[in-house]
Amino acid sequence: MSDYYKTLGVEKGASKDEIKKAYRKLAMEHHPDRNPDNPEAANKFKDISEAYAVLSDDQKRTKYDQFGDAGFHQKYSQEDIFRNFDFRDIFGDIFGGGDPFESFFGGGSSRRRQNRGRDLAYELEIDFEEAVFGVIKDIEINILDTCEDCDGTGSSDGKLEVCPSCEGTGQVRMNRRTPFGVFSSVSSCSDCGGEGKQIKNKCKACNGTGRLSKIKTVKVKIPKGVDNGSRLRIPRAGEAGMRGGISGDLYVILKVKPSDIFERTGNDLQLYVPITFSQAALGDEIKVPTLDNEVNIKIPSGTQSGTNFRLKGKGVPYVDGYGRGDLYVIVNVFTPKKLSSQQKKLFKDLQKTEEKKSLLDKIKEFAKFK
Repeated sequence: MSDYYKTLGVEKGASKDEIKKAYRKLAMEHHPDRNPDNPEAANKFKDISEAYAVLSDDQKRTKYDQFGDAGFHQKYSQEDIFRNFDFRDIFGDIFGGGDPFESFFGGGSSRRRQNRGRDLAYELEIDFEEAVFGVIKDIEINILDTCEDCDGTGSSDGKLEVCPSCEGTGQVRMNRRTPFGVFSSVSSCSDCGGEGKQIKNKCKACNGTGRLSKIKTVKVKIPKGVDNGSRLRIPRAGEAGMRGGISGDLYVILKVKPSDIFERTGNDLQLYVPITFSQAALGDEIKVPTLDNEVNIKIPSGTQSGTNFRLKGKGVPYVDGYGRGDLYVIVNVFTPKKLSSQQKKLFKDLQKTEEKKSLLDKIKEFAKFK
């Protein structure tokens, strides 16, 4: 994950013109066509283009500012980020037009997107503490991955030949004569799958698909504050595309084990603590556990069962990294089931001192404490 503002080198409150100006400058510097000997240029160019696609779109930028980088990428895939976005207005000025995916993935981007691998989903169970504080997990998935023998091309010798059916266009045009004139229709070439080229000698290991089934280990970085059902997207960790196509994404769906003592609601926590009759009546100072350590809270005299004490900032961290929820300590007066003879005597003596009231008066008095 990265900070889009830092990627473009602008402040969080930057205007659209400032963002566009910063992107133009970085695009000029890192475009792969200008850096043919630098393999990292394409990755850098992809990162700044992704940042520009989000920050130049009001709706996406608002969501990004609201949820933060980690939260935003749980909701938006890379295809969502670039969907319906037209780079031609800025690429036309810099490079005379073009599709940024050409730079991201090399030539033939439309074919690579057409052969894109499937997205995969994986359910991962984690402990309550791991969800709160974050953790890095290694998971193993059975996946169709790039064939190493042919480097995903599907060709044993890397040679391709022009498809004779479509003559390299990837499309077949059919003309149909009707009483109203000649109608033409264009469809994808079935012989080459719309690629315009055919493999001359198929790779024996993958039979020309460019993919093989294998067990793959993927490292998953789980941010602080995730909850049960949270979805993490790992770009390009899904199924490999056919014959060099773009890999799909891997979505990790989190299943969080419940805590032994805390109950979670959003980023707030509830902790139920039993206290005795004497503590409730006379008051006391007790130690209670939090996510970080034990803290002391003061129980005032006359505390009623169900009273809650708010410990600000002692809850679960927010996924975007800014602040934490609260911890609510709810005290319940514990009624013992068994009493010693001395305890029975003390309660009987207490009973003699209690004011005699009707049930209705007791109900009214209790209502005042709620």
